[in-house]
Formats: sequence, structure tokens, C-alpha cells
Amino acid sequence: MPDAVYVHDAFARIADRYVLTNHVLSGGMDILWRKIVTARIKKWQPARLLDVASGTGDLALEIQDQCPQTEVIASDFCAEMLVHASNRGIAQTVVADALNLPFKDGEFDVVTVAFGLRNMADYPGGLREMNRVLKPGGRLLILDFSLPNGIMRGPYRWYLHHILPHFAGWLTGEKDAYEYLGGSIEAFPSGKGMTDLLESCGFHDTQVTPITFGVVTIYEGTR
Repeated sequence: MPDAVYVHDAFARIADRYVLTNHVLSGGMDILWRKIVTARIKKWQPARLLDVASGTGDLALEIQDQCPQTEVIASDFCAEMLVHASNRGIAQTVVADALNLPFKDGEFDVVTVAFGLRNMADYPGGLREMNRVLKPGGRLLILDFSLPNGIMRGPYRWYLHHILPHFAGWLTGEKDAYEYLGGSIEAFPSGKGMTDLLESCGFHDTQVTPITFGVVTIYEGTR
């Protein structure tokens, strides 16, 4: 699992160009992924939602715009990232470690985490905290990278390890901040591995939805 100090410092260094870099590296697909997630959340009509590891607030902002009835709180342990979230219009931000969230038990109807669980130093610890702050029957939604199956797997892995770090380094001036990305995706639980992890951390009714040929996956669970 990633080193928390390294991850914090890396994100602090790339915060100013993080949004642009994500759009470029994904070919704009990151915008579609967040719209797909938000459409699901909109059907649930949550009163309160916590976006964990919110970063620059990309997902939280989409949810806030599309679900005006929902109180959205964005949390992240990197204050430099949350400055951008606030400047972009996120009404409520909280600097917080996902492994020790400053919220009472059962405060939220929905917890989301987009491309953030993979960067945590303790996946089960983060999931148990998300479970704790959810109401009974509350929903967790995870959006994160995964490895596609079939003929795309090999070319995508080559891109992850040989192209993406160089291109991201050129965009941000911080190549080393992206060099760990491919390895983190390779090591991250996916499919049944993730649903087993979710169930061990107190979630049930788990679901797996690969999108964009399995480059990213949506995972859901209920407390």
C-alpha cells in the first residue's frame, strides 16, 4: 500500500495542474466517469454526502451541481488540493485523514471516493471509517482505476508504465509524482477481490461495474 507521506507531498506538488492533467491523460473521459457516478447518486436522493479523498473536488462539484438537494462535504488530507476545491465552488471542505474521519457515527446517507482509496496507506482502515460514518442502509460508491481484460490489457499496462509518467511529468513538471501510479493500479484490489474486501469491512449488496473497457470500475456497497 502507498506511503502516506509520499502521497501527500506528491499531491501537494501537482495540485495546481491536477485538473488539467487528469483531463488530458484520460482524453476527457474522466468527465464522463463522474457524470455516470453522479447519475447513480441522483437516483438515491441523499440528504448528506461525504466525498472522501476529494482532492480538487471534481466529483464533489459534479454532485453538488446535479443534486442541489444534497449537502455535499468534501474531505481530503491534502490542504493544497482542497484550496482548489473551495475556489472552484465546493461549499464545504474539511481537511481530514480518511483513516480518522472527524465525523460522528452514521452522519451520511452516501460516501463517495473517486481515485482515492487506492492511494490510502490502509485500504481496510479507510473502508471501515467510511462504513462507520454511514447511516445503516447508507451507500458507499468507489470509482477507481482497474486493468482491462482481453487484448487491451497488455497495451494499457505498457501505457501506464512507459507513457503516462513521462507525459504527466511534462504537464506538471513532477514526473516522479506519477511514476508510482501504474504500480498502484496493478496492486489495487479489483473485481471479486474488492467485493470481498468490502464485505470484510461491513458492507453488503456489493456491486461491480466496469466502464470504458474496464479501465475504471465502479464499486458499490451498503452498510
